[in-house]
Amino acid sequence: MRNALLRYARCQVGNDQEWHWRSVPLSTAAVALLKGLPNVVAGGACFALTSANLDVLFRRVRDRAGIKNLTFHDSRHEAITRMASKLDVLSMARVVGHKDIRMLQISYNETAEQLAQRLG
Repeated sequence: MRNALLRYARCQVGNDQEWHWRSVPLSTAAVALLKGLPNVVAGGACFALTSANLDVLFRRVRDRAGIKNLTFHDSRHEAITRMASKLDVLSMARVVGHKDIRMLQISYNETAEQLAQRLG
């Protein structure tokens, strides 16, 4: 929670071969949500969930909502597209954890109309 007050979260990310820590910036709304959580033991996780738990919970909520063919990655894609109106490309790559900004070309699909609006 100390980091939340500084507006970032420390997350351990990676795969079976390589794990590393990364700092993720938090919006004002995210900090407010975290402040509403019960106190977390120092150095402990805010949420006691594994990736398998998250997968099951996501699928359960998706199915209850009656949404077909939606993946967790689709929600990441949507978040990146929405964030693009607030951040420049390099900042956005850091927030989402891409080491190569070319990765954003896969996740970010701003329309010609949105680009025109940004041009003014």
